[in-house]
Amino acid sequence: MSQISDLILQQVKNAVGGVEVPSNLQETVVSGLSNSILSSLTQTATAPGGIDLIKNLVSGKASAATSPITALATKLFTGNILSKLNLGKGLGAALTALIPTIIGKLGGILKDRDGDGDVDLNDIILTLTGGGTATAKKSGAGILGAATSILGGILGKKK
Repeated sequence: MSQISDLILQQVKNAVGGVEVPSNLQETVVSGLSNSILSSLTQTATAPGGIDLIKNLVSGKASAATSPITALATKLFTGNILSKLNLGKGLGAALTALIPTIIGKLGGILKDRDGDGDVDLNDIILTLTGGGTATAKKSGAGILGAATSILGGILGKKK
């Protein structure tokens, strides 16, 4: 999960760099955007059909601009961060407009990691857990690790 978190954080930092955020709120905005996007992915992964939504998004088959994952990340960011910072409508709109761009840059991270010739649930789990080419033993560990990370994120962070 740390690989995807790091990737999200890097994309957020790159995107926020182009928006003038007060220096005393920069860290809050960056972590708020990162957490909102990661929470959206985590919540989507546990919902019925969620894995397919994530798969389509990160493989480029779905647009980040119209994705329910992006809509949820925007809702989480607006409700949990922007509503508490009082940055004004202009800056708030500029920051929320970054979310589809950031999520769009996550495309291409999903690849055939288990060597079976297609992108499937196991590949998504290996991507989220930072795994490489899997053996049956590694696959089981990857699934357990992903389930633990997802459940920990859900149970540890009630939004």
